[in-house]
Amino acid sequence: MSRDDGDDGNSAYGRSRFKRSKAHFSDRITADGRDGWPVEAGRYRLVVSRACPWASRSLVSRRLLGLEDALSLAVADPVQDDRSWRFTLDEDGLDPVLGIRYLSEAYDRRETDYPGGVSVPAIVDVPSGKLVTNDYQQLTLDLATEWTALHRQGAPDLYPDKLRDEIDEVMADVYEDVNNGVYRAGFATGQEEYETACAGVFRRLELLADRLERQRYLVGDTITEADIRLFTTLVRFDAVYHGHFKCNRWKLTENRVLWGYVRDLYQTPGFGDTVDFDHIKRHYYQVHTGINPTRIVPLGPDLSGWLTPHHREELGGRPFGDGTPPGPVRAEERVPAAHTS
Repeated sequence: MSRDDGDDGNSAYGRSRFKRSKAHFSDRITADGRDGWPVEAGRYRLVVSRACPWASRSLVSRRLLGLEDALSLAVADPVQDDRSWRFTLDEDGLDPVLGIRYLSEAYDRRETDYPGGVSVPAIVDVPSGKLVTNDYQQLTLDLATEWTALHRQGAPDLYPDKLRDEIDEVMADVYEDVNNGVYRAGFATGQEEYETACAGVFRRLELLADRLERQRYLVGDTITEADIRLFTTLVRFDAVYHGHFKCNRWKLTENRVLWGYVRDLYQTPGFGDTVDFDHIKRHYYQVHTGINPTRIVPLGPDLSGWLTPHHREELGGRPFGDGTPPGPVRAEERVPAAHTS
């Protein structure tokens, strides 16, 4: 997530037509190092915001695959300022590994006067302090397929070769209409633009609900990358997209299938334990001042339902396939318990 090209900072959100910027830094970290960045334990640092759905994909993938020892984690303040994501959650406002106050410093070390905004997720090369990639679409696929030598024993196959065509097709529809669709609706500057985007969101959600009525997961009988990408939008839906982005034809809690599906994932180790509703709400309501100039963060919605029974196991499926769930969350990466009101 980043500011778009040519804006005036946080106040511009909702004042100009929304356009999702492509990742400018698309180098890949691979097993053979063909882009100059070989997979290497301890060399790289993943920078995220727990508020950002695009970054949250990498949080889920990293935990499911057991890459905590191999790929260290930096968590940015959910309320960025006009100089980008900042490390004010850390002592003295400095990332303890990279020694920088703003993620933009790693971008500048890679390339000065680069086009586009400063976005997360980002992977930084620790020895040089340079940004390696901000390619949110490819990053998690590479964690699943290029980092296999460093996966934990029992890690699931999140991008199985025999299902990739179907996974790619599902992810493309989810990206266009749901992941990106909520932003097109929320940042729309005209009624027709908003209505078109909002209608597209709910049309796709209804199609996904039809699909998930019959099967526990989006593709196959195990969790895949497709589920991760849908989850990170659905988990934010009632908290921010329904009200703040005006995607309010119905709440997720009012759709039996999708509400059951997202609760099933939330209660699966590696998903809900990476979610910080406080960070999510404060980011959207306090950063997007073009939409919410008062910066007031709403008290709701009630979060107590996330741990209620979902009964999705009745559809069968094996969350981790032939693998096993990840272990307990490390104390230093544990998300504070969310308030239920």
